Amino acid sequence: MNEEPRFRTGDITGLRGALTTMVAVESEADAIERVRALEELKAAAVAAQARAAATLHSLRYDAEAERGVPAEKRCRGLGAEVGLARRESPARGSRFLALSRTLIADMPCALAGLESGAVSEEKAHTLHRETSWLPADKRRHVDELMADRLDRVGVRRLAAEARAHAQRLDQEAAVEHVERCEKERRVSVRPAPGGMAYLTALLPLRQAVAAYANLRKTAATLVGTGEAGERTAGQVAADLLVERVTGQETADAVPVEVHLVMTDSTLLADGDVPGWVTGHGPVPAGAARRMLADPDGSVFLRRLYTAPGSGGLVGMDSRRREFAGLLRRMIVVRDDTCRTPFCDAPIRHIDHARPHRDGGATDFRNASGVCAACNYVKENPGWRHEADPGRLAVTTPTGARYEAPTPPLIGGAHRQPRTAPPCRGEPPPHDDPLSSDQGGLLPDGVTGNSRAPVVRLIRPRPPGAGPGFGPRRGSAQEKWFRAYLNARCAG
Repeated sequence: MNEEPRFRTGDITGLRGALTTMVAVESEADAIERVRALEELKAAAVAAQARAAATLHSLRYDAEAERGVPAEKRCRGLGAEVGLARRESPARGSRFLALSRTLIADMPCALAGLESGAVSEEKAHTLHRETSWLPADKRRHVDELMADRLDRVGVRRLAAEARAHAQRLDQEAAVEHVERCEKERRVSVRPAPGGMAYLTALLPLRQAVAAYANLRKTAATLVGTGEAGERTAGQVAADLLVERVTGQETADAVPVEVHLVMTDSTLLADGDVPGWVTGHGPVPAGAARRMLADPDGSVFLRRLYTAPGSGGLVGMDSRRREFAGLLRRMIVVRDDTCRTPFCDAPIRHIDHARPHRDGGATDFRNASGVCAACNYVKENPGWRHEADPGRLAVTTPTGARYEAPTPPLIGGAHRQPRTAPPCRGEPPPHDDPLSSDQGGLLPDGVTGNSRAPVVRLIRPRPPGAGPGFGPRRGSAQEKWFRAYLNARCAG
């Protein structure tokens, strides 16, 4: 008879601690062997996680069935719980929960590969993604066919071979899957290093290939005829994409509103604190000043004052049921991205942390900027959000609690610990009140300190727009800023 396993959940902490006290590697060969062994340990840990997540789903499903919860509503929000436990976004948690259930039920070969350390989590996700639309029996067949290939090919080749097997085994379902995927076409944007961003279009294959081929062909023609100047073919293709999408004659001065947050020292002096574009991240101080000095842009000035030291944005009250107007804009600027722990998705909803139906106020303290998925998840039974301007605490149905502090308005600009800033009706955190000439630029109900980050709304001027474009275009204040910043950037 096999001896009952004695390694339990509490022992994992000891194992983790043992890894931090390993002796130093003694040779290059020992280093490579340790890297390989630890990678296999990671894979085995993923397999153990998958078993635990699948069991959690079964336990939750049975418990909610006993309470009379309809079948279609059982286990709602469970993927978000798994994501929090894995310290990742709810979307990733949901994907891992789906992978876990599939591994246990329909992919024994992939699960065995994980447990032995021969298959990585990325490969397991790839195999699951390429077969998720198949019936269970055919998914098991693909798993068997790919068993000898899992540890022999790369991720891209693995995906192609698994997709080919899946399409061969069920032609009808494959066609339906393609049609369903075409309905999910979309465009998204996410930050990239160096003040750049990835503009991604998920398109049907033929459309994506045609668009890319056209851009490359036109770019090569412009380079060949000398019309590209010093630009490379890749740069020309990128500029062509912007021009064709926006209808501009050039890729510059696209009419779009940008929330650029910067300190007074960055704006008016030689400050090196980066600016911050809401939802995308930092911009070098010099680049931020050049954005404001752009002669083709129209600059709208709006000051948002923060608590000194911590960078906490000062708020205002509202008696409305919904978050709208300047209050909504301030919350978006404050939270930057979804404030749920480990979720970096763009903000889609501004909602009450304490629900309005339970007496939650529509004010700066009780507001959270969250993505749509996180906002829907928190409405499920057992979830509780507690918030103030300085932090958000999330309690899940299992009783686990996760807390995330609100980041400073400009990342890296403040070194003091974040504290909750005062709201309307409380004294400002500084002895010096705002001067009277600043008060006119603040939204109603906002208080703060004069040496604090400033928000500049930059809306580049469309081609053909006259000198009066925009409500502040040509104002004495804007002319002074432009002349000052142009002189600084030139120097």
